[in-house]
Amino acid sequence: MEQHIVEGISAALQTLYNHELPASEISLQPTRKEFEGTYTFVTFPFARFSKKSPEETGNDIGSYLLEHTKEVSAFNTVKGFLNISVSEASQIGRFAEIFNGVNVSESPLFQMPSTGRTVVVEYSSPNTNKPLHLGHLRNNFLGNSVSRILKAAGNEVQKVQIINDRGIHICKSMLAWLRFGEGETPESSDLKGDHLVGKYYVAFDKAYKKEIAELVAEGMAQEEAEKQAPILLAAQEMLMKWEAKDPEVYALWEKMNGWVYDGFNATYDRMGVDFDKLYYESDTYLIGRDRVMEGLEKGVFFKKEDGSVWVDLTDEGLDEKLLLRKDGTSVYMTQDIGTALMRFDDYPGLSQLIYTVGNEQEYHFKVLFLILKKLGYSWASACYHLSYGMVDLPSGKMKSREGTVVDADDLMKEMANTAKARTEELGKIDGFTADQAEKLYEMLGLGAIKYFLLKVDPKKRMLFNPAESIEFQGNTGPFIQYTHARISAILRKANQIDVSTVDIDFEALTDVHQTEKDLVFALGQYPEKLQLAADTYSPAIMAQYVYDLAKDYNRFYTELSIFNESNKSVQQFRVALSALTAETIKVSMSLLGIQVPDRM
Repeated sequence: MEQHIVEGISAALQTLYNHELPASEISLQPTRKEFEGTYTFVTFPFARFSKKSPEETGNDIGSYLLEHTKEVSAFNTVKGFLNISVSEASQIGRFAEIFNGVNVSESPLFQMPSTGRTVVVEYSSPNTNKPLHLGHLRNNFLGNSVSRILKAAGNEVQKVQIINDRGIHICKSMLAWLRFGEGETPESSDLKGDHLVGKYYVAFDKAYKKEIAELVAEGMAQEEAEKQAPILLAAQEMLMKWEAKDPEVYALWEKMNGWVYDGFNATYDRMGVDFDKLYYESDTYLIGRDRVMEGLEKGVFFKKEDGSVWVDLTDEGLDEKLLLRKDGTSVYMTQDIGTALMRFDDYPGLSQLIYTVGNEQEYHFKVLFLILKKLGYSWASACYHLSYGMVDLPSGKMKSREGTVVDADDLMKEMANTAKARTEELGKIDGFTADQAEKLYEMLGLGAIKYFLLKVDPKKRMLFNPAESIEFQGNTGPFIQYTHARISAILRKANQIDVSTVDIDFEALTDVHQTEKDLVFALGQYPEKLQLAADTYSPAIMAQYVYDLAKDYNRFYTELSIFNESNKSVQQFRVALSALTAETIKVSMSLLGIQVPDRM
């Protein structure tokens, strides 16, 4: 139906104004509730072709549609907005089109054709010197959701992460554990392994600052003291030993990383995120270093007098970038070169490689992609940085070294506890066993965090408010989850009284209520919203869509009766409409990585 209308508008522009615009480039919006109509077409941009006012242009196009497009029954123009009314018969046909019997999950709404593209999405990518925190939650939820959206839109998707398991920051935790740990383990301390290692990263920073203060007190300049602090020199020496495969250092590195991996896996499991393949910086940095040396031989890079290797990007409006230190050790850029090479080797025919990394690394990825291009890799243009804003708290910015981060495990636990308190307060767990209630609290708590973090456009910096996120009213995860539970209760009752959604007599629906039309229209927007979310890598599109859909359903539920409706065909239709809405909410929320309950 929408296709016929946009084709009619395209024909109108060609016939009336000799202006060619493909139907694929024409978009319709749902008509606002206070105006009459089903779809709205904005005419302001076309006044320059018609040589008329936007309102006159709308009237011209509307008259053309009324005469040539059978789906259009009426129109009205408000300033530069052409509101198009669709005939009752066409709307009934649209209803029948998107319903598909008992198994609503097989509705044409959810069937997206394959694009033939393979996309790799990298996210999480933690350091093995500290546990995951609130910032990692946004990263993981964003990367995982974008992966789900791209897959639903017909792409072959591989979810990967690069684990930053080597470097000076890792050695800092290792050295602090050797000096201050007294053999402490996750078992002896009753701490998750990632938390234990993170504890010693903080301990290193405290000792480092103390040594700097002592050197400054002895007369050394602050900048020099920061470079000459004994504990930092010891960490640098440990990194050199690690790269030389010193047995003792390597064994300690494997042991402490093992603790961290166990901790990470427990956190990922609770988050509900996973990966198809893991990459380790300890493997990829060597490949990157080899490519840097090859680039040096070819004159792509240059060496300074101290032996360090650099790339000159001044011609591209940037500056010089270090690729290998004077002692031959690698930097982040080195391993990222190696990782990119491995990804394109592992996935032949890869269409796109997406890096989900915070916006403070925008310069880094601009440089990386330029380096890959300079090295002659044609696929460099297929690399994309999915940049996102940082997450702030009412208390301010988080700092890992100072131990002021909001731990991901603690936050998820706190949110489940808050969900428990709010749910019990509202009395929404009648008839639940203790186990069922706990599962519900976890579902609501995680749903609240995920939805709150994903409903904001990824590019925007945001303030996370735990209390606001758990509310059962407003633009929140729990509101949408509760709407799904409400519909599920309606469907259970319909099943008990044998209201069938099979073989609905759509022709008998002679007087369809506006709220029903609005809801069907909202359901019909799912494919369009999914494609837009995939094209823009923005779960916020789906979050807003499913919230609007939940609001439309609640309006429908408030205004119309289902079980007191005497017309059997209308009753069947309303139950089927409820079932398709529940499925669309479930599918849309799953794209955000959020589960919805059947009971509350």
